[in-house]
Amino acid sequence: MSRDTLSTLTNDTLADRSYRAVRDAIGSGELRPGEKITERGLAERLSVSPTPVREALRRLEQDGLIERTGPRTVVVATIGDTARQDLAEVEIGLRGLVARFAARHATPEQLDRLDAVLDEADDLHIVIRQRHDDGKPIDKHLDALLDAMWRFNEGVNACAANAVLVRLLEQTRVFSPAERRARLLERVAADKEFGQDRYASHRALVLALRAGDSAEAEQIVLEDARGGLNALRGEPRRNG
Repeated sequence: MSRDTLSTLTNDTLADRSYRAVRDAIGSGELRPGEKITERGLAERLSVSPTPVREALRRLEQDGLIERTGPRTVVVATIGDTARQDLAEVEIGLRGLVARFAARHATPEQLDRLDAVLDEADDLHIVIRQRHDDGKPIDKHLDALLDAMWRFNEGVNACAANAVLVRLLEQTRVFSPAERRARLLERVAADKEFGQDRYASHRALVLALRAGDSAEAEQIVLEDARGGLNALRGEPRRNG
């Protein structure tokens, strides 16, 4: 491998990491709408050179998450309700496509691992409900449950065997992983029934994947993703 090729691969990796770091900071509210950020400031913050930061900012500008105000200066964009709804529809559609591809390519071993994760999640779910009823702390168990469901979702992504599609999904998430987790923790702590209307969909999805039913897998995920995003945004669940 030539030095130029190695340099390009390294810069691409650093650009990806920089992109995710800034995107997550925007999603979590660490970088707030209207806040000014500079290439130099971000490079120092992320301990990288300005080159990958420049590439990351270019992608964030394309995503509509930042707005350029000068050659080296940008501000965090204010995303309106309409734009956020449009982004949600893109994320939901991509999630459905991931499920469709997963039904085509999932191996028995991958599906067994998905079932094992759901078995673990079921056990945690029982403990959480009991502790919630008894007035005991649930934070540790809830964190473990969210970790399990993250592993399940990552497992479904792996089943799709389509890195480009998964990358597009990562770039169009309405909520960063940190913000999604914070919102879930807040809602489940307040209401032990939060998300129960969609919980069984995970088992149904694995059954559809085992059957190789792309259309059914996609439909299950579309309904679940739409309901989940609406719930996290505090909106009533929509049918259809």
